[in-house]
Amino acid sequence: MLTALVDYNSGNLHSAHKAFERMARETGAGTIVVTSEPDVVAKADRIVLPGDGAFPACKKQLFDYTGLFEAISEAVITNGRPFMGICIGMQMMATRGLEYEDTAGFDWIGGEVVKITPSDPALKVPHMGWNNLHISNPHPVLDGVSEGDHAYFVHSYHFKATDPAHRIAHVDYGEEVTAIVARDTMIGCQFHPEKSQRAGLRIVSNFLGWKP
Repeated sequence: MLTALVDYNSGNLHSAHKAFERMARETGAGTIVVTSEPDVVAKADRIVLPGDGAFPACKKQLFDYTGLFEAISEAVITNGRPFMGICIGMQMMATRGLEYEDTAGFDWIGGEVVKITPSDPALKVPHMGWNNLHISNPHPVLDGVSEGDHAYFVHSYHFKATDPAHRIAHVDYGEEVTAIVARDTMIGCQFHPEKSQRAGLRIVSNFLGWKP
């Protein structure tokens, strides 16, 4: 069993790699590899796409690696391999992002990535730090994660899904801010599960054992 953590020079993968390796060892979920090689991604049993920074820059960097997105798409869309997007990796699953400019996403889950607009002016953007998860739709990757569990966020934009069924968790931050989206064999976390302690490690563990 091989899980590919996609490296396209967008953020520090050290924490994510450590978290996925730890949970793979504890659950016997096989090998975690950090890679930017399309051939490795294409044969992986699971794919994780992280991302830090801004939507347009992350998408450009991903597509600068020849054949990398095509390998991800073939594995996930054509072959139905489980996929997890983290932070901007999750946002790029949307139809489009509106950060700085209108940027087309993968359009795997319908919706737009829009700026957080808290109703309380005392709430600062970016939304940074710990917040409580509110689970609206059950999902196997959330097995053992409880209503109110904490997750760690650093972001200014969030994913507004067209179909409410695709938003499976949110947090309150002057408005309902999307925390997790999912459809078919795909799941995306706006927060960083690798930095979210017990709940985050449980999500990583569940993803490594998920058989959609």
